Amino acid sequence: MPTAKSRRTVVRVQTGVRMEKRLLQLLKALAGTLDLSFGDLLEGIALHALEGKASFSAQTLAKVKDLRRVYGLTLSAKDSHLLVERARRR
Repeated sequence: MPTAKSRRTVVRVQTGVRMEKRLLQLLKALAGTLDLSFGDLLEGIALHALEGKASFSAQTLAKVKDLRRVYGLTLSAKDSHLLVERARRR
């Protein structure tokens, strides 16, 4: 556990990020299972990615695999630059 001396003070801002529905559901559920806020989970993923490090342990990846089934998430990293949004009905 980090000590008070090792903690970093930051300024957080509200954001309106749009994300694929099933991916969002999975990430929110994962945050809950890890006892993290959704924002804390995203910050951790981003900071790890920016250093080329893996974000999750083998145990957490096993949870992700289960959650993929629950939410029907079949997308992979290969799909990341191929996603297009379905036109909304009026």
